[in-house]
Order: sequence, then C-alpha cells, then structure tokens
Amino acid sequence: MTMSLRFDPASFVRAALLFVVLVLLATFGRDLGWVRSFLGDVLAVGWVFYAIRAFVKARACSIAAIAFATGVAVELVQLLLISFDVQIPNRILRIVFGATPDWWDILAYAMGAALVLGVNLLSSARKTEIQGKS
Repeated sequence: MTMSLRFDPASFVRAALLFVVLVLLATFGRDLGWVRSFLGDVLAVGWVFYAIRAFVKARACSIAAIAFATGVAVELVQLLLISFDVQIPNRILRIVFGATPDWWDILAYAMGAALVLGVNLLSSARKTEIQGKS
C-alpha cells in the first residue's frame, strides 16, 4: 500500500490526548524520575505515530518506523549539540530536544513503536471480529 493523504479523526484524538499527557509530564513531572524520562519517550513515539496517522494513510509498520526514526533523530541532535557545544536558548526547544543523549531513550523509542504496533494489531483484530459478527 502506498501513502496517501486523508484525515482520521480517531488518530487525531489519540494524538491530541497523548500531546496533553506529554505536556503535563514535561511541565509537572519534574520529580517523577523515570516516568517522565523513559515513559515520556515511549509516549512521544506514540504521539508521533498518531499525529502522522491522523493525516497519512499508510501501513502501520511504515508509520511506526518513521516515528521511531524521529526519536532516533532527536537523540542524534542531542549528541551533535553536545559534541559541538551548542546551547539552545529557547526553553521549549530545550525541552523538546532534551539535553543528554542516552541509549535508554533509543530503547524507549523502540518500545513505543512496538506498543503502537501492538495496539494497532489488537484494534484491527477487534474490527475484523466485529465485522465478522455483523
């Protein structure tokens, strides 16, 4: 299947809800340790997945791969910023890009991609089961 543009309201709502959770984690989760950092990265991949899926019709595996690659790209930017001693003056961009590259973040992104694929698989199976009963 090729990629095409379309609007999926369910994915848009999921992306919006995940965005709210991520904003709450970023603003109020300072003292939540691994929940903010690791779980936040897992959820971030889910947010990217559903944000793309809200507007692009494509295989879930392709969108999950793009979402995972986006997370890896953020880690690469962090590594380059540290390597070249670049400081980001904008507070919001510092929150989005983070400050420290970490292999645990890559694991979190992989888990996020696996999670959205699992949710997608279960959702597809449920739709097939419901359609079979009608």
